[in-house]
Amino acid sequence: MKEYFAPSELIINEDGSVFHLHVKPEQMADKIILVGDPGRVSLVASHFENRECEIESREFKTITGKYNGKRITVVSTGIGCDNIDIVMNEIDALANINFSTRQEKEELKSLEIVRIGTCGGLQPYTPAGTFICSEISIGFDGLLNFYQGRNSVCDLTMERALINHLGWSGNMCAPAPYVIHANKELTERIAGNDMVKGVTVSCGGFFGPQGRKLRMPLADPNQNTKIQSFEYEGHKISNYEMESSALAGLSILQGHKATTVCMVIANRVTKEANTGYKNQIDDLIKLVLDRI
Repeated sequence: MKEYFAPSELIINEDGSVFHLHVKPEQMADKIILVGDPGRVSLVASHFENRECEIESREFKTITGKYNGKRITVVSTGIGCDNIDIVMNEIDALANINFSTRQEKEELKSLEIVRIGTCGGLQPYTPAGTFICSEISIGFDGLLNFYQGRNSVCDLTMERALINHLGWSGNMCAPAPYVIHANKELTERIAGNDMVKGVTVSCGGFFGPQGRKLRMPLADPNQNTKIQSFEYEGHKISNYEMESSALAGLSILQGHKATTVCMVIANRVTKEANTGYKNQIDDLIKLVLDRI
C-alpha cells in the first residue's frame, strides 16, 4: 500500500496547485532553472520562444515556456536554503505525487535542475565576473541534517577534515556542516570548458555567517582565512553563496539531477565588488539555457 500524504503534509490549493508555488502539475517542465530574484525569472524567460504560463505567489514566480524546442520552467526561490527546501519539495511533489490520490506515482520522474545565482569569490583565481559551477557544496545551513539518508549521500571524510580545520569539533555553537557532490554528468555539461568547477559554501546568512562585520563583532574573526586555506584532495573552497548545498543534497535524496552556477560579484580576498553585473548574468543565463 502506497503512503498517503495527508492535507496537512502536502497542502494543495483549491485550484489544484501546490501551496507555496501555486503551480499545477501540468504546468511544470522536466527541465527547471532556479533563480533567487523574482525579477530574474522574466530575464530568463525573455529568451523563450513562447510562454505557457506565468504565476506569482510571494517570492515565488514561475514561467514555463520553450527555448530552442526544449520545454523549460524557471522558478524564483528567494534567498536561502530554507526557501530551497520549500521549492524542491513542492517541485518534487508536482512531478512524483498524484494530487488526486495523494500517493506517490507508479513511475517516478527524475528532473534536471540548474540554479543560476551570484556569489562571493574566496580565492585569487575567482575575481568578479568569474562563472563558477559548484561540483561540491558545503552546507553551513544544517538543512540536510533533518532528512534520513543524509550520511549516505554526503562526503563524510571531507566533512570531518573541514570541521577539524575550522576548529569546530566539540563546539556546540558551531554549525554541523554537510558536504555534497552535485550530479557529475550535469555539472560537466553545464560547466563546459569556460567555467571554474568549484567548491561552494552555502551559509545561513549574508553578513556574520559569511564573515562580514558591520556593527556586531564576529564569533570567529578568522573564519574566512581558515576557509580560504582549507584544502582537501586538491580541492579548495572557491565561493560563498546561500543555496547550493540544499539544492544538491535534496535533489540526490529525491532522485533528481541538479547543480548550481554562479557569477562572482564580490571577491572577499581582494575586497572588490561589482554591482553592475546585469549584462554579464544574462550571458550566464544563455549558456545554461543552451546546455540544460
